[in-house]
Amino acid sequence: MAILDACRYDAFERLSELPGALSKRRSKAPSTVEYLRANFSKKDMTDTVYVTANPQFYRVENGIYDVESIGCWFHEVVNVWKDGWDEDARTVHPERVTQAALKAAESYPNKRLLIHYMQPHAPYIGPTGRAELPSDQLNFWGSYRRGHLDIELDVAWRAYDENLELVLEEVSKLFKNLTGRIVVTSDHGELLGDRSGPLPYRKYGHPKGIHVPELVEIPWLVYSHGSRPRITAEGTSESVRDIDEDIVVDRLRSLGYAE
Repeated sequence: MAILDACRYDAFERLSELPGALSKRRSKAPSTVEYLRANFSKKDMTDTVYVTANPQFYRVENGIYDVESIGCWFHEVVNVWKDGWDEDARTVHPERVTQAALKAAESYPNKRLLIHYMQPHAPYIGPTGRAELPSDQLNFWGSYRRGHLDIELDVAWRAYDENLELVLEEVSKLFKNLTGRIVVTSDHGELLGDRSGPLPYRKYGHPKGIHVPELVEIPWLVYSHGSRPRITAEGTSESVRDIDEDIVVDRLRSLGYAE
């Protein structure tokens, strides 16, 4: 399964040229931590390797910001955000996640893969994001909502679309190199100036606890080819837990998770 962070269903439907059967699903949560809790809390996932560009799982499993552990047991967690981080872009490029996923497929041929890309979530690393948005996109939508960014909304939309196109190109490489059943989905959507709910003002980002369609309607694309591997569960290995907490917090804040 490939998770595209903050991917709206309508944007995916409009831009994706991936083969497979696409349907609309409803996410259990409008933000990543809520999604992880709703889908993986207290579950034995020792048949699965989690390859992730998002530090949120590490955050909750190691008590950063004093949050309660999810208590999910993966066979292995590959923290691409640790060694694959681009300090200038302040994120993990999608090709680094693809590389890590294909390596994990070779190393763990009898495990499911849960592949968590950071895009289309900000920072925006496409041409528009690099040329027209501020170089420091820290907490981008919060700054935009408060009027701290002097750009048009259609520019932000274009930057979002470009991020999505970048990650879709990488997912196509998974389709070419992995066999069996591959699902492409999202943890939640993104508010891009939408007027949703009972109040008519525009909303941005993906605040917790708001279950409007633009945040919880997500893609569910199923593609199958070749033989499916035989999956086995066999305990959990000790993932890296000695990462400097300051690094984790800095990377969370660079992605807009400021607390």
